[in-house]
Amino acid sequence: MTSSDRSQAVDVKRTYEVRTYGCQMNVHDSERLSGLLEDAGYVRASEGADGDADVVVFNTCAVRENADNKLYGNLGRLAPVKARKPGMQIAVGGCLAQKDRDTIVKKAPWVDVVFGTHNIGKLPVLLERARVQEEAQVEIAESLEAFPSTLPTRRESAYAAWVSISVGCNNTCTFCIVPALRGKEKDRRPGDILAEIEALVGEGVSEITLLGQNVNAYGSDIGDREAFSKLLRACGKIEGLERVRFTSPHPRDFTDDVIAAMAETPNVMPQLHMPLQSGSDTVLKAMRRSYRQDRFLGIIEKVRAAIPHAAISTDIIVGFPGETEEDFEQTLHAVREARFAQAFTFQYSKRPGTPAATMDGQIPKEVVQARYERLVALQEEISWEENKKQVGRTLEVMVAEGEGRKDDATRRLSGRAPDNRLVHFTRPDEEVRPGDVVTVEITYAAPHHLLAEGPVTAVRRTRAGDAWEKRNTTQAAKPTGVLLGLPQVGVPAPLPPATDGCAIS
Repeated sequence: MTSSDRSQAVDVKRTYEVRTYGCQMNVHDSERLSGLLEDAGYVRASEGADGDADVVVFNTCAVRENADNKLYGNLGRLAPVKARKPGMQIAVGGCLAQKDRDTIVKKAPWVDVVFGTHNIGKLPVLLERARVQEEAQVEIAESLEAFPSTLPTRRESAYAAWVSISVGCNNTCTFCIVPALRGKEKDRRPGDILAEIEALVGEGVSEITLLGQNVNAYGSDIGDREAFSKLLRACGKIEGLERVRFTSPHPRDFTDDVIAAMAETPNVMPQLHMPLQSGSDTVLKAMRRSYRQDRFLGIIEKVRAAIPHAAISTDIIVGFPGETEEDFEQTLHAVREARFAQAFTFQYSKRPGTPAATMDGQIPKEVVQARYERLVALQEEISWEENKKQVGRTLEVMVAEGEGRKDDATRRLSGRAPDNRLVHFTRPDEEVRPGDVVTVEITYAAPHHLLAEGPVTAVRRTRAGDAWEKRNTTQAAKPTGVLLGLPQVGVPAPLPPATDGCAIS
């Protein structure tokens, strides 16, 4: 391509598509990747483009055993598309890129750019360099170059947002490869975090989720053991910020000052997602989890004493190497005692490069499957019983966008209660926008959602709803504009199962 051709190509808006795999951190990184590309003049491809964009970016996860097979399968399907579409580029980033580096280009030589978890800000430069030099660009930084929150962002919701408070992890869980790929924990300065939240609130955001690999370990890098509880209390002083959530805390760092901050800060929601992973002390020790069942259940008891209506969810891995039937029974016991509102349950999957992958005592697939089904059945029963306790309660529900797949057919709308339970409610006569708040009475409970079948008793129009309306008006007039907000996979939806119990905490 000549310089004239390149100049001409820049004038024509090139489209992009970002495909995200993995945990909330990957979702947050994809917000930044989209923002970077739009800042560089790219335009998001239309829904359903399915690889037909000018630039396709894979933001990968290395958590699952078959993560590389999934990536190379997708890359293989794009090879003929690229062959018949001159100028198309493919980029691979994220944890798998950090791990496999040059292997990706060797296995898929049609890939143009490979970048890691620490240098996502380089993507537009690497794409241009690959185009000019007509060869693949592989650039993996070994340490963080810029905190992701300093980069441009493309969000899709006007009312909710991730706010990253730290990156990296200091733990050495034997099933998890994430610390090796994202590095040691690095904390942001509290003032920078609060400034970002205030800016988001100024744009109309009313709900934020504080994000970190071990979010409540915040402060270890800056030398303040109570930094996280102080941050929660500081969020409570931000005018216009209605809901604060965080994910995911580690039991090791869950201290009494955090529980007090949750209970005493009105806009910190009565919701906690804390990974258990296993109820067996023997398995927890093999996992290098620095707590035992009694410690975990003790935290749950303290949280419920301080916040009686708190909804608590968790992650659990079934079939970790060496897990006996007695060990598994201990997990079932912990689940019965904790009475989680929801649990993301996973069958153990080998992560190449982790100590657990080479441990003795790998459990046969059929045994893991049978235990998994027993755990799921128990948790379904508990989730339903806990949801039934909500019937008759009057709740304030923040209206969500895209949460109820059957809303049009049922003439309902959907949203999230303060404890993050999904609520489907009767559509009121007056206009209600995502980000607005309605008051409803719960009339029916299912294991994974609540119903409010009676009339809405109150509608509160909010600045967040105004921001949603303004955004959609602007989008309709100028569909290629940069949006503000958050992808639906994040807040206020529950934690995505793709975490596989380890990518965050």
